[in-house]
Amino acid sequence: MSEQTSIAIGARGDGSLIFDREQAFERIADAPLIGGNDVRLLIDAAENYPAWLEAIDSAKHYIHFESYIIHEDEQGRLFADRLIAKAREGVQVRVIYDWLGGFGKTSRRFWKRLAWEGVEVRCYNPFDFLRPLGWINRDHRKVISIDGEVSFVTGLCVGKMWTGYPEKGIPAWRDTGVMIRGKAVAEIERSFAEIWGMLGEPVPEDQIAVHDSLADHGTQNVRVVAGHPGNARLYRLDQLFGSLAQQTMWLSDAYFAGTDAYVETLRSAASAGVDVRLLVPSANDIFVMSAVSRSGYRALLESGVRVWEWNGPMMHAKTAVIDGFWSRVGSTNLNISSWVGNAEIDVVVEDSTFGRRMQEMYLEDLANSTEIVLDQNRKARPVAPMPRHRSHGIGTSRKGKGRYGSTALLIGSTIGASISSGAMKSVGSLEWKVTLLTSALLVLVAGVSFRYPKGIAYTVGVITVWLALALTVNSIRSRLRGK
Repeated sequence: MSEQTSIAIGARGDGSLIFDREQAFERIADAPLIGGNDVRLLIDAAENYPAWLEAIDSAKHYIHFESYIIHEDEQGRLFADRLIAKAREGVQVRVIYDWLGGFGKTSRRFWKRLAWEGVEVRCYNPFDFLRPLGWINRDHRKVISIDGEVSFVTGLCVGKMWTGYPEKGIPAWRDTGVMIRGKAVAEIERSFAEIWGMLGEPVPEDQIAVHDSLADHGTQNVRVVAGHPGNARLYRLDQLFGSLAQQTMWLSDAYFAGTDAYVETLRSAASAGVDVRLLVPSANDIFVMSAVSRSGYRALLESGVRVWEWNGPMMHAKTAVIDGFWSRVGSTNLNISSWVGNAEIDVVVEDSTFGRRMQEMYLEDLANSTEIVLDQNRKARPVAPMPRHRSHGIGTSRKGKGRYGSTALLIGSTIGASISSGAMKSVGSLEWKVTLLTSALLVLVAGVSFRYPKGIAYTVGVITVWLALALTVNSIRSRLRGK
């Protein structure tokens, strides 16, 4: 697809309007097109981590580091040591981590060490007794920006699973990021400053790059899509991509659980002749997510969408390439938790050369994947037996613990479809794992309720008092602030 395809033209001579693509992108995603960039694709930790460390080591003024999870392991300590070294040199180092993401993975001692050594550390949305449902909104971004010179937007957190366990014969997780130089760096740093300012004193203006002060570093056009809880920018943008696609729409995702509207977007594109492909993990670090994703295969396959499952330990990349021209790389998964509940960040590159590289990467990934098809009984099956592979506790890893709250939101759509009279007919054989697990849990809760009615009553009472107390205190606070 050429850069001229679907460019906004304006109005016809008779006064009727035609589609203005640029206006649609800006209104839907609040992401203007920024020219003058050089974007480099980085595959896996083998390319990402060395590039990040090199940029950190070169910092002269400031480092902005935002990551959903920094594991307290070999890789986490390596990055901590390098950040501390720059802080000792007088570089202003700022780190944002997510409370729920890091729960059980990183100790207070780890963060205190960084703070003692001069690194500014802020925690996003820590547990608050007066906000019982506050855990739903998370900072799922993975961003690094250095001196207004270079930025990284990626799907990788920091941890040993991304580098693998060679001594155990366990490969690294599959993931994708980009390194950006040019004017888009200013927008990435502004998005970091927004989150930083929500958590305390703002970033000084002289440590946020300004678009007009940055030199061009290339010819690639970039949009920075910075999502916040509730704004659903990428959700709307993904649906627009589905409507614009003419030839190909190739997607990779770690925790796919598309809404009905999004699935219908993919189905409609495939029915119109677009080559729609979806690549997801075969084994997931959240044990129930494989069943959630697979529960939606049949609807996709029946409309012509092709589905592959990655054969390695974990496919964690969140990417898209449409018509070999629009490319998306970032932190947003294709599920309601990412689209609506989290702070996320992705970059969209509008460039055919970069798009071809994305397509090449995608085809290379498919070579290590197994396609899922419908058999003669209309059941989703792999075209060949799935290769056996070793995993380091897939389904029981510590990483999954920080995601269980968000996963609950994803399971809800599957359960809703199973008990809805209108959707019951579409329940496929792969959905039974999710529905059966849920029914078993409900039976267990019912059994405990009958056996220990007072205990259940006391538990409900405590939770109710907690909610009432939180509502009362927050109402009083709001009233006092109003006065």
